[in-house]
Amino acid sequence: MANRNLNEAAKNKNDEFYTQFNDIQKELNCYYTYNNNFLRGKTVLLPCDDPEWSKFTEFFIENFELYGLKKLISTSYAKNSKKFVFNPQISLFESESPKFNPTISDLRGKIFTLTQENYIHGEHSPNNLQWEYLQGDGDFRSDEVKKLREEADVIITNPPFSLFREFLKWINPDEKNFLIIGNINCLTYKEVFPLIKDNKIWLGPSIHSGDRKFYVPDDYPLNAATCGVDAKTGRKFINVKGVRWFTNLDNDERHKPLQLMTLARNLRYHPKMKHLTEYQKYDNYDAIEVPATDAIPDDYPGVMGVPITFLDKYCPEQFEILGDSRYHDGNPTANDINYIDGKLTYRRILIRHKFPEG
Repeated sequence: MANRNLNEAAKNKNDEFYTQFNDIQKELNCYYTYNNNFLRGKTVLLPCDDPEWSKFTEFFIENFELYGLKKLISTSYAKNSKKFVFNPQISLFESESPKFNPTISDLRGKIFTLTQENYIHGEHSPNNLQWEYLQGDGDFRSDEVKKLREEADVIITNPPFSLFREFLKWINPDEKNFLIIGNINCLTYKEVFPLIKDNKIWLGPSIHSGDRKFYVPDDYPLNAATCGVDAKTGRKFINVKGVRWFTNLDNDERHKPLQLMTLARNLRYHPKMKHLTEYQKYDNYDAIEVPATDAIPDDYPGVMGVPITFLDKYCPEQFEILGDSRYHDGNPTANDINYIDGKLTYRRILIRHKFPEG
């Protein structure tokens, strides 16, 4: 388990990873600087986010007034809901409340709300929240949480990694704005890629590469090199590769075109291209192979196969997404087309420039 990642978490159902406050702040700042009214007057739903353990809830309590929220709703799973491989602790927020009922605490989820009416100016404590036990275990698929989804304008959370596809479908990006965390490989899911292709969802701007630290429950086994204990907080953590934000909220970064070189200059200067005399072509598809996003030629009019990490820098005004190496020509069951000299290469996104007319 030395190289644990989000895919392993999904496979093993070890889903209880907690996003750090700084990572949430960096991402939300991108939308706020683009449009500081992007959440004004809105109801934000944070499914599966206990206010003591979840930094999402803490972040939105702290920024409730700045963002001008109408209402904040946070829900949490019941301890015995079978959503946890590990044994989550009861938070002090619950156990020290006069509403605490040990008889039903293990069986019911909880709902926490903050409105303009009960918000105390300048008070960023969870004590601002009103809370009750849900009738069920807090599963996002339950009827009572579905009703909260209908009430919400924006849904923001770190969903269970093993349920990413189902959670995205539950959100329904055609109807709701959202911001969630997943693995970059989720881009290639048949339930996700068509939404990327049609510009209904895209990647958030704050994470393009590297590991991200997530806190984990106290009984999470630290048996990998990527795990540890935070020296400041004393909390266990795990570093996870390939993390991305998925969203349909607009931002500045999404509309910045890539600065690229010509085909000839790439062949002469790019470290991954200068040993070639021309761009390679796929055996069974009319497209050139581009091994790195910054090796995309700015003067090539045809179809290009680029790494999936291209979507970190994708500008919809600059490029058209045509498909990927498994989903192309409008056919989600098409054969892989990314063969070069009989050898299957890496998964690729198929794109084409949107050159100005004339």
